[in-house]
Amino acid sequence: MTSATDPSTTLTPFPDHTQLPESDGTFVKNFQEHPQSILLTDSIKPILQKRHPDGQYCIGQNSGIYWRITDLPEKGAEAPDWFYVGNVPPTLDGQTLRSYVLWREFIAPLIALEFVSGDGSQERDKTPWKGKFWIYEQVIRPPFYGIYEVNKASVEVYELIGGQYQLLTANERGHYPIHPLGVELGIWQGQYHNMELPWLRWWDLQGNLLLTSEERADRLTAQLRSLGVEPEV
Repeated sequence: MTSATDPSTTLTPFPDHTQLPESDGTFVKNFQEHPQSILLTDSIKPILQKRHPDGQYCIGQNSGIYWRITDLPEKGAEAPDWFYVGNVPPTLDGQTLRSYVLWREFIAPLIALEFVSGDGSQERDKTPWKGKFWIYEQVIRPPFYGIYEVNKASVEVYELIGGQYQLLTANERGHYPIHPLGVELGIWQGQYHNMELPWLRWWDLQGNLLLTSEERADRLTAQLRSLGVEPEV
């Protein structure tokens, strides 16, 4: 029997997202990861809606990206804590995507982010065919890969240059520009979901924080009150 780790293996028919497991049975490591994903998605949504007025984009939050076929299907997937891929439909044949299958959708995510729960060794593992870093760099190949460590209040951002990830240097604001999206990524110290933490957030290229829908509503309320208008509840 041909080894499932052989990169030249070709199996048919190729399963799609409805035939592959949507979970490997693991669970979110801590209570910060879920709101962190929501924070990233909520604040960047207006940018993505302008970028894709036709709605053709996907955001994955701890969702599997299938990159090879293995005897245990879930072993052939990586599940970034957050990723964005443009110019693909958010549904297929009227069904919400359960996972992102590279041999069906073909387009690599533009950016994949991992939230470190342990010591960060898994996210930096370059072991061929096994390590997360190697798989992102050599197979899935998102142009940008970020490793966020809340306990260290830090994020590392890598850009795929010449087929290898190069660690980027932060700009004068301590942010990392993601030019294809017209945004910067960095650390914001503040309160979100009743937790005061160093959160991973977006800014525009001028250094303006991208607000969540709640923050935008609060700002509008404050502006109306400054004009003597009491907003309707």
